[in-house]
Amino acid sequence: MTLTETAPTDVGRDFIRDIIQGDLEAGRVAGVVTRFPPEPNGYLHIGHAKAISLNFGVAEEYRGRCHLRFDDTNPTREEQEFIDAIKRDVHWLGFDWGENLYYASDYFEQLYEWAEHLIRAGKAYVDDTPPDRMRSQRGTLTEPGQNSPDRYRSIDENLDLFRRMRAGEFPNGARVLRAKIDMASPNMNLRDPVLYRILHAEHPRTGNAWCIYPTYDYAHGQSDAIEGVTHSLCTLEFEDHRPLYDWLIENLPVPAHPHQYEFARLNIAYTVMSKRILTRLVSEGHVSGWDDPRMPTLAGVRRRGIPAAALREFVRRGGITKANSVTEFAAFEYSVRELLNRTAPRRMAVLHPLKLVIENWPEGTTETLEAVNNPEDPAAGTRAITFGRELYVERDDFMENPPKKFFRLAPGREVRLRYGYFVTCRDVIRNAAGEVVELRCTYDPATRGGNSPPDGRKVQATLHWVAAADAVPAEVRLYSHLFARPDPGAGGDIMADLNPDSLEVLRGCLLEPSLAGAPIGEAVQFERLGYFCADPDSAPGRPVFNRTVGLRDTWAKVQGRGG
Repeated sequence: MTLTETAPTDVGRDFIRDIIQGDLEAGRVAGVVTRFPPEPNGYLHIGHAKAISLNFGVAEEYRGRCHLRFDDTNPTREEQEFIDAIKRDVHWLGFDWGENLYYASDYFEQLYEWAEHLIRAGKAYVDDTPPDRMRSQRGTLTEPGQNSPDRYRSIDENLDLFRRMRAGEFPNGARVLRAKIDMASPNMNLRDPVLYRILHAEHPRTGNAWCIYPTYDYAHGQSDAIEGVTHSLCTLEFEDHRPLYDWLIENLPVPAHPHQYEFARLNIAYTVMSKRILTRLVSEGHVSGWDDPRMPTLAGVRRRGIPAAALREFVRRGGITKANSVTEFAAFEYSVRELLNRTAPRRMAVLHPLKLVIENWPEGTTETLEAVNNPEDPAAGTRAITFGRELYVERDDFMENPPKKFFRLAPGREVRLRYGYFVTCRDVIRNAAGEVVELRCTYDPATRGGNSPPDGRKVQATLHWVAAADAVPAEVRLYSHLFARPDPGAGGDIMADLNPDSLEVLRGCLLEPSLAGAPIGEAVQFERLGYFCADPDSAPGRPVFNRTVGLRDTWAKVQGRGG
């Protein structure tokens, strides 16, 4: 099991690491074995990145091992697509399980034998109670539950019925196997929980070999024990399940006694981490799929251009605690922007093109200029770009009647063109509808490379541009929050909180020619606009780019718009 070289090494201390350190020093464990145990019923999301980084991270730090185990106990919701996607996402995040790939289904026979062990010990029974009545008999937080009449069946009858359940004699829902614990327990999870249910469904790995399947609560701890897991790390919603985890470990002849520890899950404003809701977004067509760049899935953020190293750093900064909290989305964007600022090459792109003609530039001629690839990384070098008579600039960079704090192009105003020359707007051309379609300008030859002229005059704005001679047409997709409120669903139906403006598709954008064949997923900064990456929908000569994260824009703040 290895961690990629780009993963952070300055890991801080937290209570999980303190527990592990104490267990090692006291000799309670000889080594560290953790596991990441996803259910293959959907794609992994950003919240899983925290669990993955913790489980694989502590194993790496203490020279132990971390298992990837699929808890595939519900064949009605699991698919090979999800198994493949989870493997791909864990690798993308920078971790490798090596030879330690397991499935709960590997242990179905052993789990069944242990279930019979509980029956023979008088600690489990077959219950025929219909599901609705069973729920009502569980009681409430203030009232004890009621014993099922089937709780008093004999051991022989329970064994016979359980074996017949396995043989397929009964339909779905007709019977379950329950642990016999305490229907008056203040912990609802100990009120005779279900261990097995009948599901006549084909399993992705075992086919039709089984028609009864263990519940997650039953399979999870025993799988940990079989694999020799020392520290079973779960999110806080499993804290109330720990007494059941321990009860099963104590009452079964398992080969090891793992311990469960809980930490706070990762929550981000404007984001949903519920796999049930994410599944609904996909199935109802609110998004284009599990890898839609608006989705918080690892596949989605990868397609959006989020680097794995930035996600790991964001998780590291959040730390491991017992306190539930919601992280501002800006903190996530900060980690992304900080990394991309150091690593992403710079290019120029115009998203809302407005033609600019330099009237005193010789017709039919172009000039090659030198542009910096990344000012944060001198080793990134430079590139050649074309400058000529006809260019395109951003439509938002021109105003015919600008307010006081607008410093970009306007009639009679001079600005710097990045890497090029100073230009002054002399005239405005309109179409029949009165819309501005072209700017007529002049340039100062003494300002080549964007340098100040000999007379020392200054300009207050530098604009990006592309040359009409070799600009590449492209589609650019601008993504915003999928949900319009920071706490989606808090006001009722979560789908009512979907942001209708979460995606804006721009066609007719123009890019530097070097972006025509940009590698899919590779980050690039469109100067003054933000960080983008090429989408898999790109075609030869017709690239499609996704905005990963924007840049700060002081003028947008003045106008009350997003940056």
